[in-house]
Amino acid sequence: MHEHVALVERVRQEIRRSGVDPIRDAAGAHAVIDAAMGAYYAERLESNMDAAIDPAILRRQLRDSIAGFGALQKFFDDPEVEEVWINEPGRVFIARAGRSELTTTVLTVNEVRDLVERMLVWSGRRLDTSTPFVDAMLPDGSRLHVVIPDITREHWAINVRRFVHRPRHIFDLVPLGTLSTQAAAFLDAAIVSGLNVIVAGGTQAGKTTLLNSLLGCVPASERVVSCEEVFEIQLPHHPDWVAMQTRNVNLEGTGEIPLRRLVREALRMRPSRLVVGEVRQAEALDLLVAMNSGMPSAATLHANSAREAVTKLCTLPLLAGQNISAEFVIPTVAGCVDIVVHTATFRDGRRRIREICALPGRVESGVVEVADIFRGDQHHLVRAGGFPPHLDRFEAAGIDIGRILAEDAGSAAP
Repeated sequence: MHEHVALVERVRQEIRRSGVDPIRDAAGAHAVIDAAMGAYYAERLESNMDAAIDPAILRRQLRDSIAGFGALQKFFDDPEVEEVWINEPGRVFIARAGRSELTTTVLTVNEVRDLVERMLVWSGRRLDTSTPFVDAMLPDGSRLHVVIPDITREHWAINVRRFVHRPRHIFDLVPLGTLSTQAAAFLDAAIVSGLNVIVAGGTQAGKTTLLNSLLGCVPASERVVSCEEVFEIQLPHHPDWVAMQTRNVNLEGTGEIPLRRLVREALRMRPSRLVVGEVRQAEALDLLVAMNSGMPSAATLHANSAREAVTKLCTLPLLAGQNISAEFVIPTVAGCVDIVVHTATFRDGRRRIREICALPGRVESGVVEVADIFRGDQHHLVRAGGFPPHLDRFEAAGIDIGRILAEDAGSAAP
């Protein structure tokens, strides 16, 4: 054990001397590790000493501890692990297929803090008593969230949300049972036609994955600008895409860039399509203003149903100030939001779309009217009787929406 610790320190010194960043340049770090291992085993051979540990095992341990995330790295390497979280050093959990399980991994307090420090280096974000929460992105695109005492009772609470499935188009979700082929064809047509779409659902319901797949339907000729708190939207194959994320306050208490500011700045960047990663507060007003100006937009929202998402969209803009009234917001939501897609995680751990609704643009007694286009249960998503608004936009895009929504045009998802 002493020799292993000494070898780890030796490799760290070599990496510092070479100037390699083990987080950003894993390949360079691996080369340094392999060179150090070669020297280590050569020295033992010259001293007629047996190898203390198998080279393959040692290489893996060194790579995990120096160029990876230590004891957690095996979970990052497992394509089935969707999330990793730590409640305390001895209680490390993971989620597979929507189900959580307690692992046998046991860390020390110092190991937990070292892991968080290593994770935050890449993002440039900080964590201390003045900022006890942090949201950041890891090099592989995973989202990190950390809370420290005295906000938590005793231990650091860490969540790493990974993106196991990276669909590039809405039809990529059909084989997974997320939605039917007919529903996918409708959503594809809605995006191409420039309708405003809200993706709603609970935590870990697959909202961002669904949003990413919808953005894969955006025509290549459009300029997409996305705004979010932490980079999660993935649109690497789109030729004209600009991604922006918020910024926290600096050590002097200045420099914060909130989501509302990003949405307003995005409108000055000549977008053809505006995307807001997640609407939580007053930025809902700025999103509605963008939609109202004719800017095709998409966003995600926490809600337990499509109707609750509409209700929430009628409430959040009121947080923008006392001069914002419900008399303005409610008809604006009815006139601007076109489609609401609600996704959920079912008891078997699978994520499926539960309903796709349209807003015809009408308000009755202060309530926005909602029409079901597709509705589902735990196993099926079937055609309902509703139709989307703005049929002229489908026609202008050369899409026969009546044919797509014909009762015999598709069947339930598996």
